Amino acid sequence: MAMKPLRVLALIHEELMPPDDASGQDLMTVDWKTEYDVVSTLRSMGHEVHKLGIADELRTVRAAADEFRPHIVFNLLEFFHNVPVFDQNIVAYIELLRLAYTGCCSRGLLLARDKGLSKQLMAYHRIPIPDFAIFRRGRTAHRPRRLAFPLIVKSLVNEGSIGISQASIVDSDAKLAERVRFIHETSGTDAIVERYIDGREFYVGIIGNERLQVFPVWELLFTKMPEDVWHIATDRVKWSQKYQEKHGIKTDAAELPAETALQVQRLCKRVYRALGLNGYARIDLRMDDAGKVYVIEANPNPQLAFGEDFAESAERVGLSYSALLQRILNLGQQWRPDRSAPAE
Repeated sequence: MAMKPLRVLALIHEELMPPDDASGQDLMTVDWKTEYDVVSTLRSMGHEVHKLGIADELRTVRAAADEFRPHIVFNLLEFFHNVPVFDQNIVAYIELLRLAYTGCCSRGLLLARDKGLSKQLMAYHRIPIPDFAIFRRGRTAHRPRRLAFPLIVKSLVNEGSIGISQASIVDSDAKLAERVRFIHETSGTDAIVERYIDGREFYVGIIGNERLQVFPVWELLFTKMPEDVWHIATDRVKWSQKYQEKHGIKTDAAELPAETALQVQRLCKRVYRALGLNGYARIDLRMDDAGKVYVIEANPNPQLAFGEDFAESAERVGLSYSALLQRILNLGQQWRPDRSAPAE
């Protein structure tokens, strides 16, 4: 059965607007790789794509929707007004316009973006998470006794390892107070502090609304990283190609016993449903030396570039990049924002 061409309105951060022709560009280093991969692949599949750059104005979305009359909006936005948690408001606006859209609904984004709220929900559902505490801006960091060192300090809402470095892991109250203050001052957000799980780091991609498909467990590998540094996904680990090459940092399918991999995948489905996610998401986990797995966070609308973890793990189960994007489009067309939350 032939695929029906769609009119797709792609919402893109204004500074990440990709060119129509990327000849002569090194796609591995450009900031707009995801945007280019998605738009160019959709067009090669026969879809009509209208790119709309978004800065801090919503009226352009409505105007483009009225003029272009899209079948669906492909949402590639991660923040609005440079505020990460405002991405949920953009999606809510799209919902109010009664437009079909790709990715997670506004409710799921609200629950997952706030790491403290999402952890409280996961704890309620008996999903294993590290002990944690939240330190609000303007307040001194006083460690609860239940929080044992080492601890990792992060922004409560920022994504993509922003603000995470080797100094994020602390082993004393003085260093804890210093790092919490650093997060407050540099990110302008509250801080979340959680027990650091020393061990292996896993990522699991999931796609679906009610019926879910879970991709293979993926692992972050540090093949040449010195033993005397923390093996964590810092800002440089995630985004510096030079740093990745120097320290042999890569991701690949995790080598796990089949039963363990299945348990991890089932756990991730529970997280997806507990947080009311839909469309597609990536769940981040860590496994300690005793083999216990902890959920670190859920990332709705994860990185979609060709060759990145999510697309690579989809490829491993026979879902090509174009087939993955088509599945995301199909799920967006099927989703109804006014329906009740998915059942547990």
